[in-house]
Amino acid sequence: MLSSLPILDLSRLDAGAGAADEFRSELRQVTHDVGFFYLVGHGVDQDMIDELLSVSRRFFDLPAEQKLAIENVHSPQFRGYTRVGGERTHGDVDWREQIDIGVDREAVVRAAGVPDYWRLEGPNLWPAALPELQDVATRWNDQLSAVALRLMRAWAVSLGAPENVFDDAFADRPFTLTKIVRYPGESDPEPKQGVGAHRDGGVLTLLLIEPGKAGLQVEHDGEWIDAPALPGAFVVNIGEMLELATDGYLKATLHRVISPRIGSDRISIPFFYNPALDTVMPRLSLDSGLAAEARGLSVDPTNSPILETYGDNALRYRLRAHPNVAEIHHPDLIGAQKVAP
Repeated sequence: MLSSLPILDLSRLDAGAGAADEFRSELRQVTHDVGFFYLVGHGVDQDMIDELLSVSRRFFDLPAEQKLAIENVHSPQFRGYTRVGGERTHGDVDWREQIDIGVDREAVVRAAGVPDYWRLEGPNLWPAALPELQDVATRWNDQLSAVALRLMRAWAVSLGAPENVFDDAFADRPFTLTKIVRYPGESDPEPKQGVGAHRDGGVLTLLLIEPGKAGLQVEHDGEWIDAPALPGAFVVNIGEMLELATDGYLKATLHRVISPRIGSDRISIPFFYNPALDTVMPRLSLDSGLAAEARGLSVDPTNSPILETYGDNALRYRLRAHPNVAEIHHPDLIGAQKVAP
């Protein structure tokens, strides 16, 4: 039985051809078998990590009225602050508060023929009392996007595809998202849900966990593996769109978060590396050996199929996770078969 997540060192890509080939092979095998790993050697400076954690703490320390001034009920794009209990995973309430930060763009005007998923593109909501958050979050997006692209290219080569096979999906209007999350203690001592079991619906996730904290659990062979913070490392996992691109050879894995014990809390910052909303991920042609090991697509816990266009998946998830925002800004989509909450 696997007792902890594997550790991969991204700097091996720069250590000569042999080391790079070994890294790609390990990357492919780990994400075929487990779908999760710790990433070290990623090049993101520790000062940058410390700065983001510090500003995140300062955000959650703001008075409630200042956080609620940018609550996501004010955003058709589901951006901004979500109060504790304001998000659901598969219908169950998640015990966390957070701020969702995407790429700042102009909102897309709704019109006949414009796909519904373009409603997700638009501006962020920023706390007036903490202007430094915007600068830190923007730099974080840029640095982690660069790390994620290196991983995508490594996967491509490891799977026998051209290194740049995924580049076009992220070249124009990538739909990246940073969630800054605080889990207040709720377990006493019986474990309570921080986030329910789910698979990520996008392409790739890089997760920063506050040092010394635990709570993330990853499913493997029917058992739950604890994935506590590892100094200097990101927890990395693939999402359903990369599973789709490889016909299930790479694995989008179920995971969940257990709430901390009462009297403590935990900061967690997942970065979701996702393509433009109108992207249909390229399907890779695997060689016969790899193709024989492809499992097909996972069965989602809600029995919802993976949709080929990324934006359709993203919109469906948002409508389900935040029914209050959907009711205010997207009542015409509630009950539609493809996005039913």
